[in-house]
Amino acid sequence: MKKYPIYLMLFLWLFLIVFASCKKKTNPVLAAQASVAKIDSSKFPFDSTQVAAFFDSHPLLKKYQPDVKNLYQKQGYHYVWHTENGINEFANVIHNKINNLGQEGILAKIPYKPEFDLIYEVAKDSKQPNSNAELLTTALYFFYIDKVYHGLDTAKSEEMEWFLPREKQSYEMYTDSLLVDLTQIKKDKKNLFGQYYLLKEYLKKYRKIEQNGGWDSIVMPANKRTLQEGDSAQAIVQLRNRLYATGEITTNSKSAVYDAALAKGVLQFKKSRGNNPTTLVSATNIKDLNTPVTALIKTIVVNMERCRWISKNIAQANELIAVNIPAYELTYIKNKKVVLTSNVVVGKTLNKTVIFSAPMKYIVFSPYWNVPNSIIQKEILPAMKKNRNYLAKHNMEWNNGRIRQKPGPRNSLGLVKFLFPNSNAIYLHDTPSKHLFSREKRAFSHGCIRVEKPTQLANKIMEEDTNWTPEKVDQAMHSGKETWYTLKNKIPVFIGYFTSWVDSEGTLHFYEDVYNRDAPLAALLFEE
Repeated sequence: MKKYPIYLMLFLWLFLIVFASCKKKTNPVLAAQASVAKIDSSKFPFDSTQVAAFFDSHPLLKKYQPDVKNLYQKQGYHYVWHTENGINEFANVIHNKINNLGQEGILAKIPYKPEFDLIYEVAKDSKQPNSNAELLTTALYFFYIDKVYHGLDTAKSEEMEWFLPREKQSYEMYTDSLLVDLTQIKKDKKNLFGQYYLLKEYLKKYRKIEQNGGWDSIVMPANKRTLQEGDSAQAIVQLRNRLYATGEITTNSKSAVYDAALAKGVLQFKKSRGNNPTTLVSATNIKDLNTPVTALIKTIVVNMERCRWISKNIAQANELIAVNIPAYELTYIKNKKVVLTSNVVVGKTLNKTVIFSAPMKYIVFSPYWNVPNSIIQKEILPAMKKNRNYLAKHNMEWNNGRIRQKPGPRNSLGLVKFLFPNSNAIYLHDTPSKHLFSREKRAFSHGCIRVEKPTQLANKIMEEDTNWTPEKVDQAMHSGKETWYTLKNKIPVFIGYFTSWVDSEGTLHFYEDVYNRDAPLAALLFEE
């Protein structure tokens, strides 16, 4: 057999390959590109120095640089948002979520939005991984988590005098789960306090009303101070239109006569505003009804932000007492069910009730009232100068250099108080001034919280203690002798501030911003 040189054999081998390729009519260059396209980009790393370079050119996202770096260190600087087909579906989900931040009540501008949108506009035509697109997607993913799940930082919430404990969260919990399973991005997990999602649904509804033009103002007739059933006026038509817009009435007859159907809607509206349940429509009610939808949207957004400051696990508590200051209402939850609601009186504007939480430890029957020094200096001592019998007249006495009021029905704390020791010297208590609970606005105290149903609250708290029957509780409350009861299980007490709230029946309530806290918070949110 004739021997051929090695280079000739190699030439023949290459010729056969090219010949075979030509017979299949395949362009070798295109074939090479196709093989590259089939490579999973996520299996190949990018230069780690590009992380710092990216943030140098995108300073508005610099806050997230440590978290982005941490993510890619764990990934060995491999691509997360690319597959062999280019940008993956999960990146597209993130793009969509970020572009719909408004649905989450987020008012902040999206950094580098034109650049971000352009990436996803051309993504379908590009199969090659791009480190800039990769890093911008990741940085904006952290931006999304920050705005939606974290909200304003703790320092700013404390500027708003919000001292309820905030749950410490890290981006790591999101990224670690992300690296395990990218599909989690598509799942609409409830990562926030449940009230947030209820308000979110109403935000969507009210924005739709806004897009449709909102509602016209109601003009009270010049010769009337109120509207009542049986009245006929153009204002009745306007009132009917207004209540139909937000769903207090489900049909709109356009009638100018104040009928039973409209009265039912008025009662529903008043309930949602914490007004007394009468069908009379006053000038004050008209003012509430005329609040522009844009203002109500802002209120919803502000309270969605406050929901970000509440642990989502609070709803899982077996037992807790919650007070919403603007609603002037206490809710007691036991065995995860509402067992008692009660009207309350809160601090007046000059003596604001503090937003905080502490565990309730004691119930004190027939309590002394140890008068705070501020009240002694500002109120009692000046009164004593005018009337030397002031202390005796008010059932008070000196005790170790301080003034206290003796137990009894005239005691300012009433017949029982509920203690959750705290630096703010705030607690729940009874009051002899029962008439205040019938008022719509109930900010009259020096900061403590007066409870309309103190006896029921004490009995509910102590019902599992067989040594304390309702009869014994009543006896202790009227004994005239101070008696302390130590709770076997401490009860978390949360004092919050929500000017919009969705109740268990799905009704959206708006409450007066009694301490004017909404505007400063809204300014921060719009500033963001």
